[in-house]
Amino acid sequence: MEKIPEQTHFSGLRIVLYGPESTGKSTLAQQLSAHYREPQVEEFARDYLQELFDQNGHICTYDDILPIAIGQRTAENIASAKANKFLFCDTDIVETYVYSMAYFDKVPAELIAAIKKSKYDHYVLLDVDTPWTDDDLRDKPNERKEMFNRFEAALQEYGYKYTKVSGLGENRLKNAINAIEKLI
Repeated sequence: MEKIPEQTHFSGLRIVLYGPESTGKSTLAQQLSAHYREPQVEEFARDYLQELFDQNGHICTYDDILPIAIGQRTAENIASAKANKFLFCDTDIVETYVYSMAYFDKVPAELIAAIKKSKYDHYVLLDVDTPWTDDDLRDKPNERKEMFNRFEAALQEYGYKYTKVSGLGENRLKNAINAIEKLI
């Protein structure tokens, strides 16, 4: 099997939009990318898992964890070549770690090793104060706070710097921009 690629060098700031499902990560990544005129890394797992769901009706198996991590890191490396000051990542491999623990109570050793070698400058941890949006892949509407706590615990476990961001619509964007501006 293919291995999780090493991160390519990037001299700007890698910012990860991070948190439970249905908290607006993709929307915020697009908004920040447009605001700063910098590229975003789209969430690999969404298209990958939607295709599997459409083919056979399953959401995710443990065997999908490494391909998701490989796809996410590959997309990140491609986008980093186009970035200057910021790279906005709509999730990362730490997010994959959290979901692996939540669904399977285990994580591939290769994923843990890749996380330990990864460098992200800041995480924007999105609060669960947004309305739940149902789709084929989302399945934890009643566990949002528990999942938020898992996400925060993973950041603390690996020593990543983060800012919690809440608010709806333009307020959420404004709060994220304020957090990023403090990094400059």
